[in-house]
Amino acid sequence: MSDTKANHPTKLARPSGLSFKDKVAELLPEGGNLNLCLTCGACSAGCPATGLEGMDPRKFLRMAALGMDEELTTTPWVWMCSMCTRCVHVCPMRINIPQLVYHARKSWPEDKKPRGIVNSCNAAMKTEGFSAMGASSEDFKFVVEDMVEEVRESQPGQENLEAPMDKHGATYFLNQNSREPVTEPDEMVPLWKILNMAGCDWTYGSVGWAAENYCMFEADDEKWEQIVRTKIKAVEDLGCKYWLNTE
Repeated sequence: MSDTKANHPTKLARPSGLSFKDKVAELLPEGGNLNLCLTCGACSAGCPATGLEGMDPRKFLRMAALGMDEELTTTPWVWMCSMCTRCVHVCPMRINIPQLVYHARKSWPEDKKPRGIVNSCNAAMKTEGFSAMGASSEDFKFVVEDMVEEVRESQPGQENLEAPMDKHGATYFLNQNSREPVTEPDEMVPLWKILNMAGCDWTYGSVGWAAENYCMFEADDEKWEQIVRTKIKAVEDLGCKYWLNTE
């Protein structure tokens, strides 16, 4: 008796619901299409994370196109991507690979995500300045004023150095990476000198002053949005025209 099944190829059942590829395709910019990848390797050539954990942007993209959802959403390589978007700029098809990485990160349970990123995000949510170092606005203001006074007294030609805080109507609202006032406050000074020498009308803000946003790197949409909206409001409340983020 012949086996009729042997004469017919087996059709693999597709999991119900949208695949990882389908979900991300909905968010790609106009003209971006995973199926348009030329496998040219331009994305991998310029990526600083290429080769880590045996992965690179081109390989990651091809796995997405092949529907390898489980592999994409479990590889630790997604946490090594800096989201710099260099791969997007060099891609002839303008495929947004960081968007793929972001959604892969979202699939991770919080207790499995890198603790440094998670803890930094949580620390930022506890202060009005959103400092990932947990620094308060009062501490930030104290350090800035202390450094200004020190530079004025110790560096000839800098007697009129300014680092304004909450100056209404300033042209530029400047964010500050909170690592510097906490661990290396003197690293803030060169930028102050440049801004003052250029005659820029600028200010720090006591609300939303920290430049970093680890909640974005954690792929926590709600916290990421809260941080950005609060910073925008801080800029608008001071009546500043431009928002300068050092990150």
